[in-house]
Amino acid sequence: MRAEAVHKTKPMASRLSKTKKLKGTNDNNLAGYLFISPWLLGFLLLTLWPIVQSFYLSFTDYSLLEAPSWTGMDNYANIFANDNDFTTSLKVTFLFVLFSVPLKLFFSLMVAMMLNKNLKGMNLYRTAIYFPSLIGGSIAVSALWRNMFNRNGYFNQVLDWFGIQGVGWITNPHTSLATLILLNTWQFGSTMVIFLAGLKQIPQELYESASVDGASKIRKFFHITLPMLSPVMFFNLVLGIIGSFQMFTAAFIITQGGPINSTYMYALFLYEKAFKHYQMGYASALAWILLVIVALMTAINFLVSRYWVFYETDGGKS
Repeated sequence: MRAEAVHKTKPMASRLSKTKKLKGTNDNNLAGYLFISPWLLGFLLLTLWPIVQSFYLSFTDYSLLEAPSWTGMDNYANIFANDNDFTTSLKVTFLFVLFSVPLKLFFSLMVAMMLNKNLKGMNLYRTAIYFPSLIGGSIAVSALWRNMFNRNGYFNQVLDWFGIQGVGWITNPHTSLATLILLNTWQFGSTMVIFLAGLKQIPQELYESASVDGASKIRKFFHITLPMLSPVMFFNLVLGIIGSFQMFTAAFIITQGGPINSTYMYALFLYEKAFKHYQMGYASALAWILLVIVALMTAINFLVSRYWVFYETDGGKS
């Protein structure tokens, strides 16, 4: 009888323990939801809802002063068929991305390799080189850059010391875009830190084995450093392209899109349509076109990455 009673109480005890576990799990889930609720509300109200709203407004005629009226695909049709500024801003932006992203990757990688050494005071050098990135995208830096490269700026004053006649780098349509590319390249701190972290992960045994085989530094760079660093390079490439397509502050503060629309960035064009001409529906359509362009560029990079990005865990290329 006792054995039967014990046998009957065991399933009941197990069911009670399962019920307690489920109750404890639900309590933990509830606590987790409560903790993330501020972020979740912020995401829904400040991110997701504006995205949905802008998608709707891209099919309307909306000027902030009147209620939006549905126009269908008219905004997109006018952008592609009739807006010359759209074509100009797109060309300028693609030129900016084409030159600024590779230059930024190159210089950040070179600086990261120089800082990847065990020397006394290296942490101080790393901090000093990274510091400009903390203020690199600010309005103050853009204003300083404008003062440096105008006709009477600091850059031309330095050239005068060597007897070289400077030009108005910002007011010259042949050099104005180059000043913005140079500014973007100078803001390499965050990219450099990511490269530096990637360099720290490369096993030193690979370099030692290559040295035993008589490999030169250049051979080590192309056959060890670049392949092992390719995932980090791919990451920086994607972020660099996305950030460059959204370039706005420097173009707005330094050149205002001039001269002769030589620095008329897409983001600046979008801003003017929205907050200068109050064509919010038109600007929303421009924003969604930019999103599609960036998404396509990112997708192309992911497709091409399988041919040059090496993942050690896969034993080959992705």
